[in-house]
Amino acid sequence: MCQAGKKVLILCYGNPGRLDDGLGAAFGREFEKFRLQGVDIDIDYQLNVEDAMTLAEYDSVVFVDACINGQEPFQFNLVEPEPAISYTSHSVEPEHLLSLAKEMFGSKTEGYALGIRGYEFNEFGEELSPGALRNLELAVDFLKKACLEGNFREALCPAPLCSGEGRN
Repeated sequence: MCQAGKKVLILCYGNPGRLDDGLGAAFGREFEKFRLQGVDIDIDYQLNVEDAMTLAEYDSVVFVDACINGQEPFQFNLVEPEPAISYTSHSVEPEHLLSLAKEMFGSKTEGYALGIRGYEFNEFGEELSPGALRNLELAVDFLKKACLEGNFREALCPAPLCSGEGRN
């Protein structure tokens, strides 16, 4: 049971065809194997404004993406709702989705970001670099433990939020 009986969405995103940018999707596929009660996993190429309606149905959401310059092996940070000036189909950030969910649906969903450090982003390919694979394994173990212990806030990292620098 994750988060003491609360509903949790793990929203994984990135482009699996751009090497380590696929860390989010790879994380989702690995984490699905645990089949934790109360945890749903959604995997996509990018965040979309429509995701605000989905995440409003959960107590907590964890946004999972690759980071180019993030802390190694990963970062786990709180995400606070922050309104966006405008929404486009190519640049929806986690804080904007939380804000939209709050405005449109009265959501009180807590947001967290898991930024997994990647190294290879500038070429095409569907494999992850050796360093990214190592970081992925550590991030999966970390979030599984945080879920089973039932408290994401206690697992927070002091480093600044990695907000998807890995997306290309």
